[in-house]
Amino acid sequence: MSVYDRPMVMLDFETTGLSPDMGDRITEVAALRIVGGEVTERYVSLVNCGVRVPSFITQLTGITQEMVDGAPPARQVVPELLDFIGGDMLSAHNASFDEKFLKAEGARLGRTTGHAGLVCSLKLSRRLFPGLASYKLGQLSRQLGIAFRGTAHRAEADAQVAADVLLHAARHLGQACGLERVELGLLVSINKVAAAKIPVFLDKYAATERARREALALAA
Repeated sequence: MSVYDRPMVMLDFETTGLSPDMGDRITEVAALRIVGGEVTERYVSLVNCGVRVPSFITQLTGITQEMVDGAPPARQVVPELLDFIGGDMLSAHNASFDEKFLKAEGARLGRTTGHAGLVCSLKLSRRLFPGLASYKLGQLSRQLGIAFRGTAHRAEADAQVAADVLLHAARHLGQACGLERVELGLLVSINKVAAAKIPVFLDKYAATERARREALALAA
């Protein structure tokens, strides 16, 4: 089974809305560290940011005002989260959304993010598994045969299934390119390549990897 060459953290936030610039805040976080081919550590917490939870958010997520009011404050959770992520690669489904909240919450406390880079599992799935009916996390996981454990629109359940999608992608790339260890840099590159060009990109990558292995074998 193909695995990743370096640790990566899958992140998911539940929030009060879509934009930290408009005053929206985080209500729950889950960060799962993927090492090799499995999740090895996790950081999960509700978050009290001292804001009102809109009723439509409670209906969507099940997170109530009472739950948030009784949660650890953001001044505790956010530094712990940033320390947990450290300098590892960061991933999320629709990653720009979660990264902007991470940066905004860190900035409120004078903390900067230190992750090595960003991989969007949504963009990755569109490129590696073209032609699916939907790339929303719940529907994507069903189409890939990945079980959704827990409750949708809760941070840990969403982060877990997104991590499973990334592990599925590692197996797919392993088969497509003949890789035992998938470099995280490959995922970053795939995110940047136009979807229509992915087959040619992966063919060239696989050919380069074969040539590299053959050269190493001859030199041994």
